[in-house]
Amino acid sequence: MRMILLNYNQTLRIIFVLGLLAVGLPTLAFAKERSVVLALGDSLTAGFGVESEENYPSQLQLKIKAAGFLHKVVNAGVSGDTTAGGVRRIRWLMKHEPEIVILALGANDGLRGLSIDEMRKNLETMIGICREHNARILLVGMKALPNYGEEYMQEFATVFPELAEKYDLQFLPFLLEGVAGEREHTQPDGLHPLASGYRIVTDLVWQRLQPMLKK
Repeated sequence: MRMILLNYNQTLRIIFVLGLLAVGLPTLAFAKERSVVLALGDSLTAGFGVESEENYPSQLQLKIKAAGFLHKVVNAGVSGDTTAGGVRRIRWLMKHEPEIVILALGANDGLRGLSIDEMRKNLETMIGICREHNARILLVGMKALPNYGEEYMQEFATVFPELAEKYDLQFLPFLLEGVAGEREHTQPDGLHPLASGYRIVTDLVWQRLQPMLKK
């Protein structure tokens, strides 16, 4: 009789464990399948000077949810970062296994007057690494200020559309279109958006990102 009870108890425990697994596995599968949108950028992505919920990746997450998509937005913006910094970080960031990378670097290269050839090379390196990891790319264009002359400014601006065409990428010509230089939408530096500016930025990014998403 004792042996029968022991076997009965063991059977109950096995059934209980299997039941837990049956309940847990769909949850684990859902969590694993939730696709990631990686926003790789500088202070314009990080949200310098505004509340965390006001930066464009946070607002983008709300739009994604409202549209019925399950994607998770990871904010990989670092204030002061350049394209060289992006190259140093991007392999580590691939741990998120992003489905889409919003590549929004280059503004600080322009602010510092860094080599345009190096910037191009760095952007191409990041594009290559994203593709190695099967991540699609939304390339975001930047503009240089006229501090370093007209020639530098024009050459800088051509890099982004040329790379978008070369690698057949989704492309947003300028992250701060309608925001940069507009006092009502920017902080005192005339560049970093206020909350109202980030709403405009979010709309711009969303227009290009939404067609890339899959339910």
